[in-house]
Amino acid sequence: MSTLPFASLAAIHAALADLPGPDVPSIRAARDRNARLTKPPQALGRLEDLAIWYAGWRGTDRPAIAAPQIVIFAGNHGVAARGVSAFPPAVTAQMVANFEAGGAAVNQLAKVAGARFDVVALQLDRPTADITEGAALTEDALCAAMSAGWRAVDPGADLFVAGEMGIGNTTAAAAMAASLFGGAAADWTGRGTGLDDARLAAKAAVVDTARARHAGAAGQGLETLRCLGGREIAAMAGAILRARQLSIPVVLDGFICCAAAAALAVERPGALDHAVAGHMSAEAGHGRLLQAMGKMPLLQLDMRLGEGSGAALAIGILRGAVACLSGMATFDEAGVSGA
Repeated sequence: MSTLPFASLAAIHAALADLPGPDVPSIRAARDRNARLTKPPQALGRLEDLAIWYAGWRGTDRPAIAAPQIVIFAGNHGVAARGVSAFPPAVTAQMVANFEAGGAAVNQLAKVAGARFDVVALQLDRPTADITEGAALTEDALCAAMSAGWRAVDPGADLFVAGEMGIGNTTAAAAMAASLFGGAAADWTGRGTGLDDARLAAKAAVVDTARARHAGAAGQGLETLRCLGGREIAAMAGAILRARQLSIPVVLDGFICCAAAAALAVERPGALDHAVAGHMSAEAGHGRLLQAMGKMPLLQLDMRLGEGSGAALAIGILRGAVACLSGMATFDEAGVSGA
C-alpha cells in the first residue's frame, strides 16, 4: 500500500471534492467588530476586507499571524534543453544551495516577515520530459510531486507561501496558462530570466509546440499540470491544496505559482477561496492570469524574481490588516463618540 497522500489521481480528485469553507460565524463577528472600530467606515480600504477574509479561515474574529511559512520547491525541466532560459539547468541546484545557506533574496524577505523557511528539492537529477515531445510527468510522478507539496505544509502554520526554483519553468507556466485559458502563446510568454527579443520569439514557438502536442489537455486542470507542468509546479499545487484542507490562508506569488494554483481552480471552481494574490509581477502574462483567476494583487512592484519573493513581501500587508482588526479599540472601548 502506498504511503503517499496522493497514491492516484483519484485521491487528488477526492481531496478537491471535499474542500472546507471559511467559518461563517467568524466572518460575521469580524465584520461586526470591524464596523465598531475607531475609524470611519472603509477608511482602511482593502485591509478591512483582507482581515475579515483571514478571520473566516482561521475561525476567530480576533486573529493573529504568528507562524507564517514559506516553502521553496525546486525542480528541473527537460524543455530547458530548447534554450528557453538565459541560464543553464545547473543553476537550479546551485540556487537550492544558496537558499539553504540563506543567501537569496527570499531568505532576507522571510526574515523580515518572521516566517519559517523551508526548501524542498525534487529529483533535480531527473528533469521532466521535454514538453514539446511528451508529457512532463507520468501520473505516478504527478502524484509523487503533489504529495511532496502536501507533506511540506506545517499544520501549525497560520499563513502559507509557496515559492519555486526551476530553470525553464516560465516556459512550462506559459504553456499551462495557454492550455487552461486559451489565447496565443505570445500572450503568455515572457522574458523569464532575461531573454532578448530573438530568444523570446523562439521561446513562444516552444510554448506553441508544447500546447499543440498536448491539445487534449486543454481546459483540464490536473491533466494540464501533468502534461505541461513540472515537479515543483505540481508540488506547489499539492501544498496549496493541503493548506486549504487545513484552513491555512495562502498568499500566491508570481506567474509560476499562479499557474500551479490555476490548475486547481480550473479543476475545481472555488479551490482558491483561501488564497490571495501577493503581487503582480513584471513577467508577461501574470496580470492576464490573475484576471482569469479573479485575483486582485496586493502589490505591484515590477518584481519578476519568483522564489516566493513577492508573496513574502506581502505577508506584511496581511499582518497589518489583521493587527488592525484584532488590536484596534472599538468606539465603546476607547470612549470615542461614533458617527
